[in-house]
Amino acid sequence: MRTSLVAGNWKMNGSFAANASLLQSLLKGLAKLDSSRQAVCVPYPYLEQVRGMLNGSRIAWGAQNVSEFEAGAYTGEVAAPMLREFGCSYVTVGHSERRMLFAEGDVQVAAKYAAALGAGITPILCVGETLEERERGVTEQVVRRQLGAVMDKVGAAGIARGVVAYEPVWAIGTGRTASAETAQQVHAFLRGCVAADDPAVAAELAILYGGSVKAQNAAELFAMADIDGGLIGGASLKADEFIAICQFADELADR
Repeated sequence: MRTSLVAGNWKMNGSFAANASLLQSLLKGLAKLDSSRQAVCVPYPYLEQVRGMLNGSRIAWGAQNVSEFEAGAYTGEVAAPMLREFGCSYVTVGHSERRMLFAEGDVQVAAKYAAALGAGITPILCVGETLEERERGVTEQVVRRQLGAVMDKVGAAGIARGVVAYEPVWAIGTGRTASAETAQQVHAFLRGCVAADDPAVAAELAILYGGSVKAQNAAELFAMADIDGGLIGGASLKADEFIAICQFADELADR
């Protein structure tokens, strides 16, 4: 049985005071959930604060990016073993903002995914199409290419050790959300791509939806057969919203 996951992506937001308030609320609001997983992926400077506050709780933490290199002369980069020392359980790789703003390509994303696995960290692989690609009807080709680059690198066994997140670029931070049915179609397609290589891995793979998920649409999205939780952006910075989203995932986790 797949285990639902709701991961908050704080992006480049936060302060020590704001983080403390948010995390205190999450610790209280999520304490009784026991059928799903929760995590927060935070900016590097706050990893120590997050570890200190969440250590011993059921909320995991992670980072938002990782270098494909283990060590060396790569000024400004952060290696996977460094994240492991901070107790990171997760790291997002291939987020659309990394692909679009920082020109990260499929090969580099696959290398980052492999680096995370090598350090014992669960990578959350982000895939998704732009509005222009959706309007051209090439959504499936795009996400298959993005997923395929990682499968070529780590195989089905490597995919089994990670999480996939479908995040249509046109629905990130725009207030627009793919309908539950539209999101389900892409999630089912992604699962089918993995199943073509290893049906057992596909059956157990968690595939999250990311794209303006809020408390008001989370239940409908999470009720879909192939949507196993969410990668949450802006709503993860609002305690009440994030808690409500996690509660919906927990209620639907035993389907």
